[in-house]
Amino acid sequence: MTRRILVTSALPYANGPIHLGHLVEYIQTDIWARFQRLRGHRCLYVCADDTHGTAIMIRARQEGRTEEALIADMSVAHQRDFAGFQIAFDHYGSTHSSANLEICKAIWSALRREDLIVEQDVTQLYDPEAGVFLADRFVKGTCPKCGAAQQYGDNCDQCGATYSAAELIDATSTLSGARPEMRTASHLFVDVERRHELLEQWVQEPGRLQPDIVNYLKGHFLSEPLRQWDVSRPAPYFGFEIPDAPGHYWYVWFDAPIGYIGATAEWCQAQGESLQDWWRSEQTEIHHFIGKDIAYFHTLFWPAMLQAAGFQLPARVQVHGFLKVNGEKMSKSKGTFVHASTYLAHLHPSYLRYYYASKLNGRVDDLDLNPEEFVQKVNSDLVGKVVNLASRTARFVQETGLSPQYPDDEGLFAAAAAEAEEIAKAYEAADTARAMRLVMALADRANEYIDRKQPWALRKQPGRAEEAQAVCSVGLNLLRQLAVYLAPVLPDFARRCERLLNVPVRHWDDVKTPLRGTAVAPFEHMMTRVDPKAVQAMLAASAEVEPLANAAAAAEPPASVSNVHAGASPPPRRTPAPTNASTGTPTAKSAATSATCTLEDFERIDLRIARIVAAEDVPEARKLVKLSVDLGERETRTVFAGIKSAYSPSDLVGRLVVLVANLAPRTMKFGVSEGMILASGEGGSELFLLSPDEGATPGQRVR
Repeated sequence: MTRRILVTSALPYANGPIHLGHLVEYIQTDIWARFQRLRGHRCLYVCADDTHGTAIMIRARQEGRTEEALIADMSVAHQRDFAGFQIAFDHYGSTHSSANLEICKAIWSALRREDLIVEQDVTQLYDPEAGVFLADRFVKGTCPKCGAAQQYGDNCDQCGATYSAAELIDATSTLSGARPEMRTASHLFVDVERRHELLEQWVQEPGRLQPDIVNYLKGHFLSEPLRQWDVSRPAPYFGFEIPDAPGHYWYVWFDAPIGYIGATAEWCQAQGESLQDWWRSEQTEIHHFIGKDIAYFHTLFWPAMLQAAGFQLPARVQVHGFLKVNGEKMSKSKGTFVHASTYLAHLHPSYLRYYYASKLNGRVDDLDLNPEEFVQKVNSDLVGKVVNLASRTARFVQETGLSPQYPDDEGLFAAAAAEAEEIAKAYEAADTARAMRLVMALADRANEYIDRKQPWALRKQPGRAEEAQAVCSVGLNLLRQLAVYLAPVLPDFARRCERLLNVPVRHWDDVKTPLRGTAVAPFEHMMTRVDPKAVQAMLAASAEVEPLANAAAAAEPPASVSNVHAGASPPPRRTPAPTNASTGTPTAKSAATSATCTLEDFERIDLRIARIVAAEDVPEARKLVKLSVDLGERETRTVFAGIKSAYSPSDLVGRLVVLVANLAPRTMKFGVSEGMILASGEGGSELFLLSPDEGATPGQRVR
């Protein structure tokens, strides 16, 4: 039965270029959409630039141009990078469009009718010269706790104290240098709690979400009343002005997901289709592919908005983890923060598409890009197995073509055809890692057959040319099966196979019928081996890229995030001093220059293995995560750790860490911290928790 499917990726923010972290999601989504089309289903893939917000407004001011000019340039750059990686959108739009504005108005009217909009006063610092309310990252002053100068927002990089921006001494705006004023403005909120029962039921429907995400939502949000969602900002603000609230603008996170519908509306208008069929019909499946950092937006706020406005709720929200390089967060200083354009200047996109496909397992696990493994896997699998099958068979039948009758192949073609449904199940579940393992197993069997038959030797023996043709016919038919199975991942390779065999790849079921008697085109190299020097050149070129230095650029999503809308979480403002993970206190950069200590000094510090049993965000703090840690013997402690920039709470539960167990308790405005978690690194996104080897247990002393 043919399905009608609408698939989306989260919208990339128009304040920076596409990087390899973003591409995890877009490649995963593109593979899934291509697979659905190959199965014969109708699958529409839409996306758009996320264009609104304070960061865009400030960057445009600093660059001396309009916001419209800025986002237009970024749209061109984004679409160029996506096309370079063979990501095939049916439509790519912008949240700053008339179509999106009309959908925003319709949903807003529905929320009003449902009496879900409430108004509350919010007090913030205000820049009287720039004429804007100031987020914490745009305020600097003297720390009210330790007196350190030039500290940002709500947290001191020197002493680790947390505070409100209003508590800074001699505070100034980083935008104009003016002294901020406290001003109060009304904001509009959506009362999401009134849809609590609906959301609780929706997230637990089978197949809707991965189990890890269901548990995360139930444990962190749905176990208590949902907070009201602030969806407006006062002028000045780059965005859509709210029709029934002059001087107020929809916050970027209100109109960004609506961009899915706006982009669909633009496609429908161009194609003569009905938006109702795609967003208000139970016959359409809506599938969102997103990163784990924005799961709660897409599984709580978004369904509540859709339901209130009578739109179809998503059939599935597929959540993936972050990209790491060599097991670490992406880093500009190490050359592992690679822009899409930099990659394309050095390497073929098929390499990355296959590598990501071989790693993505349908779960919320982080994906690790190891350059050495990258080279080995692509060269071994794609060149050594798949392309090698073509090169060892096609050149021997260019004159004769494939055998008129499909020869005896010892059951290989039938066995490979029988794998079609298992491979399809893996693709459907977004478990492309399993799909690639199954396909490469077929490639191994095909190559083993060619190794045994040696058609290159048969051709040289009198009277055995027809036998050589038969062996090559088997090999090329097995190659075509591989091309069909790999087509969603490697569309370029599939096209090359089409030209070689003079038969297009049209449908998944092509694997069930062998080709007979068709001509074979002259063999051309289908893929070259990955040159390790090209990988190193790419990393070297990335290390030369300097971070953008202006305040608006600092609002770009963090490198570790695979794809984020603006405003999802405040990114690091700048590289801070090295910190410990508990308080943010600076640590010495070089142990070689530190004063020595005696053994007795060291033994005064009680270091213990602890297991994190619960973790939650501290919304009022820029750096802190609240942890509950198990020290064994039923002893549990609360620790406030300054690791929010590098770790999300959902990644921490169950992890073993090293705790300073005899540190004096510290009273903070969020509670009492009863220890300190140890970490290394320069702070910000380059922060790494210390973990013991396997076998360590909570309560053991570190010696």
